[in-house]
Amino acid sequence: MAKSRDLLPSLAMVLVQIGYAGMNITSKMAMEAGMKPLILVAYRQIFASIATLPVAYFLERKTRPKITLRVLVQVFFCSITGVTGNQVLYFIGLQNSSPTIACALTNLLPAVTFLLAAIFRQEAVGFRKVSGQAKVIGTVVCVIGAMVLSFYHAQNITSHGSDDSTGTNFFLGPFLIMASAMSCAVWFIIQTKMSETFAAPYTSTLLMCLMGSIQCGGIALISDHKLADWSLPPLRLIAALYSGVVASALGFCLMSWAINIKGPLYVSVFSPLVLVIVAVFSWTLLEEKLYTGTFMGSALVVIGLYGVLWGKDREMNEKEDEVENQKKVKQQPPDKRDINEDIESRLSS
Repeated sequence: MAKSRDLLPSLAMVLVQIGYAGMNITSKMAMEAGMKPLILVAYRQIFASIATLPVAYFLERKTRPKITLRVLVQVFFCSITGVTGNQVLYFIGLQNSSPTIACALTNLLPAVTFLLAAIFRQEAVGFRKVSGQAKVIGTVVCVIGAMVLSFYHAQNITSHGSDDSTGTNFFLGPFLIMASAMSCAVWFIIQTKMSETFAAPYTSTLLMCLMGSIQCGGIALISDHKLADWSLPPLRLIAALYSGVVASALGFCLMSWAINIKGPLYVSVFSPLVLVIVAVFSWTLLEEKLYTGTFMGSALVVIGLYGVLWGKDREMNEKEDEVENQKKVKQQPPDKRDINEDIESRLSS
């Protein structure tokens, strides 16, 4: 039973990363076939809302807190940053880069989130501790890796690959994807505050997707009035359904379930896996060229990411040890407790 309890979350997270890899490939193929990224994002939110509705209704029907005006305002800002800003920037960036670069730069998200959380005092830095130093060094390595991946390519190390660079902008694409990671990190900060008063992740996701559908749909309609661009031939329909149902609805449900069992750090550890999967898929299916800079930058991003995660894990263990020590001190008799405090004060002085 214990082994299955450990195996199932791991299997679920691997499936989520495979799902995200498939989203990058199908979305890139749909956009190369003529689908506009804004229209793809709009359809993704619509399909995600439809898929999330029954989940939110049945799983949180009895536990859902009251939806107040304050909650709706918070959800609105979550939809602006986590849905509209994040996905619009990401898909336009994906259109102007490659799935491999997009997935690699997405691994900047934990580092950017750490920086913003430290600024807003939701995360302790702790320069004097090894955990704090690991988080800071890991963040710097992540940023350096992103720069290498974006602006340094060197020679092609694959035996095949198309020389056609149509639709690829080696500056605009990576820049927009990094901006997407920043927008998503801002959403994490807002979501953390909202979850303190509205602990209903499926309902908040449903509301975010509904608001995102209106926002993304409005932006897409303003930018493109042609009815033909909104048509859904088989490839476009597959990409829209896949990104909405698998990447948004199903992916979020599995991650929420794994977080409840293992915690958020466990879930985030699996994110670099999508880079490897997409690199293989892109090379085999899309004949994408792999450069030396792609591998060097990807390696630095993954190393920096695990540095941040290792520091965070060590910090959590230190906090748990402090709580346990405080409990032991409180359980001691008053006389013995005073003696221990006196010894600690003398040692510290």
